[in-house]
Amino acid sequence: MISMALGLIIAGAVVQVMVSNQVTEKLNRGIASTQESGRYIINRLRSEMLMVGLYDQLSPQLNNDVDIVNENVFVRNNPIILPGKFAVRNQLGSVQGIDGASDKLVVSLQGFQDCRGYTLGYPDQEEFYVVNEYFVDDNKLKCTGFDGRYLRGLKAAEGHNAHNSVTLLDDVVSFQVTYGITDLESTQGSAIPIRFITADGIQNSINDGQSIVALRLAVVVKGDSEITVDQKASFKLLNEDSFTVSDNGLYKAFETTITLRNMKNFVRSGA
Repeated sequence: MISMALGLIIAGAVVQVMVSNQVTEKLNRGIASTQESGRYIINRLRSEMLMVGLYDQLSPQLNNDVDIVNENVFVRNNPIILPGKFAVRNQLGSVQGIDGASDKLVVSLQGFQDCRGYTLGYPDQEEFYVVNEYFVDDNKLKCTGFDGRYLRGLKAAEGHNAHNSVTLLDDVVSFQVTYGITDLESTQGSAIPIRFITADGIQNSINDGQSIVALRLAVVVKGDSEITVDQKASFKLLNEDSFTVSDNGLYKAFETTITLRNMKNFVRSGA
């Protein structure tokens, strides 16, 4: 009897250890997946945003079927697209989400392909004016790419200009953006951001002679593990009020500040 009792105690302890190990493994998987997702999307967005405002009309790879001098002026003055800038898709533009909803970000640059990897009818390794849109739909961070010349009404749509979006990352609860503005007078020519504003304040800043030279991006992602936590997580992203997620899953916030070096150099040049 004593041996049986000891055996049951030992067996119970072993079972408890196994259960504990399984819980720990699930937790570790959840933490790892959340970290991996967050690092991936922040690194991807950073690499793409670093090119915002790029336009080199002397590049031998640049397609010159349109007036590239005029296009250079347009891109330099519209690194961040606001609604009403294009003859086609007039509503396309960066928008501040209402009541804590995710923001929409639309950017301009010269590149070989859009954010989906499409060349939009141009030959491989030929650069063109790219417009990329980033937004959250059904808890997925997505992007859509456009030929800026098509949007300006300068050419017909070609290639993958059906403008279907692609998913960059699943399980994104929130995507927030603020914009760092500068003016040469207050920064003594350094073109560093003097403050960060939301999309609905960009036009007024431009009207006041200020320029966008940086972005702040923030996302909240959910891990793909079935692990739950005792309390629902709460977050405060950038300019937004604090919010609490809808379930007890494992969530994590990621933020980054990106200097738009092309715009910073452009502002410094006084062009």
